[in-house]
Amino acid sequence: MSDHRKGSVNEMAEGKEYISCPDELGTIHISEDVLAVTAAVAALEVEGIGGLAANLGSDIAELLAGRKNLSKGVRVTVAESAVTVDISLLVKYGSSVQESAKAVQTAVGDAIANASGFTVTAVNVHVAGVSFPAQKKNK
Repeated sequence: MSDHRKGSVNEMAEGKEYISCPDELGTIHISEDVLAVTAAVAALEVEGIGGLAANLGSDIAELLAGRKNLSKGVRVTVAESAVTVDISLLVKYGSSVQESAKAVQTAVGDAIANASGFTVTAVNVHVAGVSFPAQKKNK
């Protein structure tokens, strides 16, 4: 998907990174967090994915902020109007790791392209572990 818009990355209030897209009516600012949440939701909808795997940095940030972050395990990098996504996840036991990872690449790429209009140059999937179904305890 090619994009005729030129975007730039700016830092606005609260130290968050925003992608700016000039438009005929003004400028549109999209937070990188929006793209990260979009990627996380798309990945979690893929069959065989058991969850996102947080990295150490997001775990510490989550503790300091005192809130859960839906985009844990997702890093979005924007250069001009091209987006690169790194996502760490858990695959459900019994699922094909390779098939699940490829499905995540497609789902995440399509979701971000549709939501933002930017070109997704890469979706790097990092399988950090395997999730097992919860077992019921007998009383």
